[in-house]
Amino acid sequence: MDLSIVDLSPVPEGGTATEAYEHTVEAAQQAERLGYSRFWVAEHHAMAERLAGTTPEVLLGHLAAETDRIRLGSGAVLLNHYSPFKVAEQFGALDGLAPGRVDAGLGRANGSPASDRALGTERHVENPDEDHAEKIESVINHLYDDYPEEHPYSELSVPRSGAEPPEPWVLGSSTSSAAIAGKLGLPFCFAAFIRPQFATHAFEEYREQFRPSELAAGVDEPAGMVAVNAVAAETDEDAARRRAVAEASFKRMQRGVVGTTPTVEEAIDELGGVPEPTPATLDDDEWPRAISGSPETLAGLLEQLADRVGVEEMMIQHVLADHEDALRSHELIAEGVGIDPR
Repeated sequence: MDLSIVDLSPVPEGGTATEAYEHTVEAAQQAERLGYSRFWVAEHHAMAERLAGTTPEVLLGHLAAETDRIRLGSGAVLLNHYSPFKVAEQFGALDGLAPGRVDAGLGRANGSPASDRALGTERHVENPDEDHAEKIESVINHLYDDYPEEHPYSELSVPRSGAEPPEPWVLGSSTSSAAIAGKLGLPFCFAAFIRPQFATHAFEEYREQFRPSELAAGVDEPAGMVAVNAVAAETDEDAARRRAVAEASFKRMQRGVVGTTPTVEEAIDELGGVPEPTPATLDDDEWPRAISGSPETLAGLLEQLADRVGVEEMMIQHVLADHEDALRSHELIAEGVGIDPR
């Protein structure tokens, strides 16, 4: 199994965005040493007290200078906010900085009404799925110079390295995003930490709708990855304690409380105790929002979930208040799965 990481650039308690970005760089460099395949950074808006990851295209340019081999990408650029041509220019420039190792993860999401207004985003689109698919196609056509001669954009070009172009991925947490990826014949990454209950159905829809792509960046067969919230520690019990942070953070979001990440102790207090360790064997229809365990337990859990939807790569996301806990978790997961250090 291949492993990858998506990083949210969490802001430490009482810290700044500068510290958050320093931690992201350190995590990317560690991931490269440990043998992770990809390191993606996220886009969130109006959450500056908690998450500094607002502009993947900026942070990826810095990561390109601080790493050598690992693939770098967006998890995701939210296309509903931007011009496809501008997004293509950004990823073309990133390709120039990190030739042959850039992933263009393309997604969509609305934030708060205020942040969407500030971004100039139209929240009410007549055919949102059709609009999203058209924007994805446009990004790829610009990146690959694949517009036909008669198209008004055929003479436009974007900066490129001359190596392999950025690899596009469709990212989502619904069956509709899965269907778009399938119809376009593009790789699909499902965010199981958002809507785990739809994971199996999403990949069924993706495979059912899949058609080999006519796009220059398309794939001949379905290709996928699942992003899961996962934390490892030396024992199942210690890992469950750390998973409490993700569980409590989700409950806070359900109550409309955003902008903070609890410590392990605060999370356990809010939950009324330490969560039960994730069982080593999941029920056939069980998709936890977050999983935890020792390296051996977590390796088995990741294998089960990968087999369930037929993918060979899992992407790790975490919600942890302590940066050292996060680095140690990534190290233990790599050890448990057995990926090769580079």
